[in-house]
Amino acid sequence: MRLQAAIQGNLKAMMAAEVKAAEKAVSGGVRQATDGLKNELRGQVTGAGLGERLAKTWRGDLYPKGGMSINAAGFVYTKAPEIIGAFAYGVTIRSKQGRFLAIPTPYVTRRQNKKITPADFAEAGIPLRYVPPKGGRRVGLLVADDFRVTSKGKARVASDRAKKTGRGLTTVVMFILVPQAQLKKRFDIDSVAKKWIDRLPSLVTASWPDEKEEK
Repeated sequence: MRLQAAIQGNLKAMMAAEVKAAEKAVSGGVRQATDGLKNELRGQVTGAGLGERLAKTWRGDLYPKGGMSINAAGFVYTKAPEIIGAFAYGVTIRSKQGRFLAIPTPYVTRRQNKKITPADFAEAGIPLRYVPPKGGRRVGLLVADDFRVTSKGKARVASDRAKKTGRGLTTVVMFILVPQAQLKKRFDIDSVAKKWIDRLPSLVTASWPDEKEEK
């Protein structure tokens, strides 16, 4: 059919149609691969228990934007490269300001989504007492004395009256002190990227329009 068209002098039109079909196929395949890679990387983040917010830092862009091309390309990236990189490849975290990392316990609650540090306790006038490692415990502790723990498991500073009577007072562990922390690898970016790159030729082929679509 196409040979007959070429003989009749429509070779230029036929070649133009083939180029258009190739542009559509390549652009479609690249779009599927880009979206597939982005969505699978997002799934790895949520699957590791790191939440939707971090997962959505994975983005995917297509080029040329708003058009089709035989040279179409996709770019998948994260807007939180340091956090993603730490969980993707593993990292050793050490304190930049002292000998220990202060890891908060569940009794330390965030305020306005801000991470609370021992310095915040000092600014609030709440003293923390250092308990050095001893016995089978290899880590140090920062504890707060004269606290109360509510029925919901929240730690609260005891009132002056409670401090006088001593009723319900307890010592609460606020921070665990460690020399360093090893962040384990939680997902694998490279293997997922390779999988979608290897799938690209078949996605392009599957996106190639048939003769009916061309017409």
